[in-house]
Amino acid sequence: MISSQGSMIVLFLLFGGNNGDTVTQTEGQVTLSEGSLVAVNCSYTTTRYPALFWYVQYPDEGLQLLLKATRANEKGSNKGFEATYNKEASSFHLEKASVQESDSAVYYCALSD
Repeated sequence: MISSQGSMIVLFLLFGGNNGDTVTQTEGQVTLSEGSLVAVNCSYTTTRYPALFWYVQYPDEGLQLLLKATRANEKGSNKGFEATYNKEASSFHLEKASVQESDSAVYYCALSD
């Protein structure tokens, strides 16, 4: 997934909920240079107070939990990624200040009641 020039391709997909819940995130393929900032938007609609998750799937591996938040203003961090549960904005945006080749993967935002 990495070119000989050191660029990185990170894939982001749309993941929806059920029971009227929806999750909308940055969609499609994003190409970045190593050391770049990455920000992946994740917004949701629900009638409940959800738990929010970011999952990652590296090439040839299974789905892994990256971050989880269950309370408003809770901030999660793992492997240099951070996300803050913003209840007022209905968001759980994922960010990393300096992406690396090893971050090439598919990222999923999800919610659960």
